[in-house]
Amino acid sequence: MNYDNEMQIKFKSVSENEALARTCAAAFILPLNPTVSDLNDVKTAVCEAVTNAVIHGYENMTGFIEMRIKTADRTVYIEIEDKGAGIDDIKKAMTALYTSKPEEERSGMGFTVMETFMDSIEVISEKGKGTTVKMSKKIS
Repeated sequence: MNYDNEMQIKFKSVSENEALARTCAAAFILPLNPTVSDLNDVKTAVCEAVTNAVIHGYENMTGFIEMRIKTADRTVYIEIEDKGAGIDDIKKAMTALYTSKPEEERSGMGFTVMETFMDSIEVISEKGKGTTVKMSKKIS
């Protein structure tokens, strides 16, 4: 596919970088003149994906998260990748209300939120090697 624009950033897997990722994603898609709703949807989905990488991907260690965003034909394509723990059972992890960390009072709604706000979501993961979340959304 021929993309209209592309960007990529890499940042430490610390919770304060959730705001960085959200802000960068929003700024990157502004030339598409998104509605406030579209903008909030993208920001929320990015925040959930980055939060999952910080909390579940790297657990109690620090690594790096890469975010890649591309646009083509008024569609935004986002990838959030970590090189952390990986996911044992993707289908189970994507089940609403499932959390692998109930002791931390996690809601288990991260993937559900991403699916709700984006047009598509794909999760690729390998235990011990990391996870990539691929999402897309047509900007109205």
